[in-house]
Amino acid sequence: MGAQHTDSTGKEQDYRSPEEVFKDLDSSAQGLSGAEAAKRLAQYGPNALEEHKVSPLMKFLGYFWGPIPWMIEVAAILSLAVRHWADFFIILALLVFNAVVGFWQEYQAGNAVDALKSKLALKGRVLRDGNWQSVEARDLVPGDVIRLRMGDIIPADCRLIDGDYLSVDQSALTGESLPVQKAVGNLAYSGAVAKQGEMEAVVTATGGETFFGKTARLVSDAKAVSHFQKAVIRIGDYLIFLSLALVAVLIVVQLFRGTPFLELVQFALILTVASIPVAMPAVLSVTMAVGALALSKHKAIVSRLESIEEMAGMDILCSDKTGTLTQNKLKLGDPVVFEARDAAELILAGSLASKAENEDAIDIAVMDGLADRAVLSTYTQEKFVPFDPVGKRTEASVKGPDGAGFKVSKGALQVILDLAGVDDATRAKAEDASHGFAVKGYRTIGVARSEDGGDWRFLGILPLFDPPREDSKETIEQAGKHGIEVKMVTGDNLAIAKEISGQLNLGQNISVAGKWLKADGEDGAKPMEAAEEVEQSDGFAQVFPEHKFNIVKLLQSRNHIVGMTGDGVNDAPALKQADMGIAVSGATDAARMAADLVLTAPGISVIINAVEEARRIFERMDSYAIYRITETIRIMIFVVLAMIAFNFYPITAIMIILLAFLNDVPIITIAYDRTWLDPHPVRWNMHRVLSVSLAMGLTGVCGSFLMLYLGLTWLHLSIAEVQTYIFLKMAVSGHLTLFVSRSRGYFWKRPYPAPVMIWSAVGTKVLGTFVAAWGFGLIAPIDWTAIGLVWAYSLVWAFLTDFVKMAIYHHMGEGASHNRAFLCRVRQSLHAGFCPDSRRR
Repeated sequence: MGAQHTDSTGKEQDYRSPEEVFKDLDSSAQGLSGAEAAKRLAQYGPNALEEHKVSPLMKFLGYFWGPIPWMIEVAAILSLAVRHWADFFIILALLVFNAVVGFWQEYQAGNAVDALKSKLALKGRVLRDGNWQSVEARDLVPGDVIRLRMGDIIPADCRLIDGDYLSVDQSALTGESLPVQKAVGNLAYSGAVAKQGEMEAVVTATGGETFFGKTARLVSDAKAVSHFQKAVIRIGDYLIFLSLALVAVLIVVQLFRGTPFLELVQFALILTVASIPVAMPAVLSVTMAVGALALSKHKAIVSRLESIEEMAGMDILCSDKTGTLTQNKLKLGDPVVFEARDAAELILAGSLASKAENEDAIDIAVMDGLADRAVLSTYTQEKFVPFDPVGKRTEASVKGPDGAGFKVSKGALQVILDLAGVDDATRAKAEDASHGFAVKGYRTIGVARSEDGGDWRFLGILPLFDPPREDSKETIEQAGKHGIEVKMVTGDNLAIAKEISGQLNLGQNISVAGKWLKADGEDGAKPMEAAEEVEQSDGFAQVFPEHKFNIVKLLQSRNHIVGMTGDGVNDAPALKQADMGIAVSGATDAARMAADLVLTAPGISVIINAVEEARRIFERMDSYAIYRITETIRIMIFVVLAMIAFNFYPITAIMIILLAFLNDVPIITIAYDRTWLDPHPVRWNMHRVLSVSLAMGLTGVCGSFLMLYLGLTWLHLSIAEVQTYIFLKMAVSGHLTLFVSRSRGYFWKRPYPAPVMIWSAVGTKVLGTFVAAWGFGLIAPIDWTAIGLVWAYSLVWAFLTDFVKMAIYHHMGEGASHNRAFLCRVRQSLHAGFCPDSRRR
């Protein structure tokens, strides 16, 4: 709201005269009248972020709408129709559980805009009707004249119109690591913090039209569809259609044979409910929740469970530079001495021209360069003139230990050179040194000294830089070994970006964001060309918030799963758009609420631990998906074909319910399984999942038919005994199928199953064996000879199923890849060697 002024490049002008601004806003230095302010408030709306409130009840009910919920709801309705109360209540409980988990995740992740709102100033000092008064920040309008002082959060975008200077910390908005010096005519952003000085300003934009508000709107608009949700829906659809098709065939055939309709419908219902993945969302959610707890031990907090799967597949990590790859703390480089006796004297003079109480980043960096800061206590700083954007230097009057007085000054190099009146040769030498530092990304300040009111002497140059974190280089190397490419993203200039990128071995192909992508979100080049350049770049310099947001989108358009780190308000849109938004330690509330993963330890080294854990979690979910599809095929196809071939139920409805209990309830222990660690990013490969599941399932169907044949012709069992015999076979084979499906290699090799998985399998199968042996009034008992045959046969068939699984993996080229990767990991652990990057899956 209000006027925004841009130049031909689309970037906001850095300077406009107060007269121009007042004319455009129809205001004056005397501010607005109360009546005019009320009129504009009605026209522009409150100075607050726009809210789109949705009833929590409607949000919750939304989780009962969609393919998986529809599937569960139909199963519940059918159970209710035929009065299968136990089935009805179990299915209903699963439905509500899934809705509660999803609702809570959205509630946690959807508060980014609320966090942004909380950063706005609550009050503002405004000139109304010729009087200064305090008003709610939400009541400010374009044209209002406001006063800004040290410590204030700037309440709206504004142009400075009067006063000497204002030092503004806008790092959370623009990513700049140091406070920015503002003068009359400059623009100050809403949400920035005034660190020093006092000035008056005129409001130019409020609410959603401020720089802050546009960032918030990007957060609201940013959406990334979860690959996990896509995979669950595809698996669910596959099982639903398979189950319904087989049930339809069964009903048609049996109706022609004269089977009672109600009996057939009841059996078909139970078979369908047992076969469709009613518990799949719950099992996968619990698997991810247990994994999230494990990640928290690595000081990484997950705010959206589905993001774990995204993290496992992440192949590009866009990392913010300042405070993430670097320390976000200026350090003193090697000084260049001119008229000082040595570097120590130069640093001391610079420190005496500083004031620790101001907590200025440059002052602190210079004083930290002293060998012993205690030396400062031997000097008395009698007068101190702070830095201002006009003079561009500090100055202090100092009394030394011997009682002699002198002056020291530090500031912009050109200003200090002019102050000292150096000759052309000295100026050229100083400028060459400064240029050399600038190429490396250093900023330089000059230092001068004057004795007893005499001429100023140019002592030398102090270079300052923001050094990389000690663990950044190693972390980037580890990321590469895990198949993750790190791209640096910074608001700093190209020289600084290249210097830091070189120190971290990230490469020198750094793109200037504005070259190919405009800050308003429009592509500066053709979308395909921009996407290709973004993909090939090692990093990005001079990046605005909208650039970060679009960098992520362009990489996603190239089929990458993108991670994005950040800590400020300016990072929030990209964090939310990214497949894996990562808020680093010390991030703002807005960044944390927009992110999927919040790091509580400094740096990004913890991301590698989180990626490893996420890949293990993914393997557990992948194993469960293969197991569940295999079981559906194994049970459904066998039961339907057996009924068509032999004209009797090979298993009863109560047995199907018992099977669901014995196989599906303990399956939740897969959340604690031990898995191998894939050295490369992993994604859902539905072709592989379905191919392996189909092969294993059909192998199980063949095994079940052979068992049925043995029971009828060799053991000469009655129909009721055959049903118990088949029930036990299905029960024993259930967990054996899980042990086969959980491994990419042979199931008897490492990594071995977790003890809780083994004991849950043993416990439920022993229970199933006792039910088969004694019946308990539920089913017809069978003798121990038949039981022994079932156990021996199931174990032998598990090995055969495993060979079939490995044949499919080798045919798809994955078995060999797994073995190479496994051996490579072993060599790496034994010899700390490097695994060459093999074919990505």
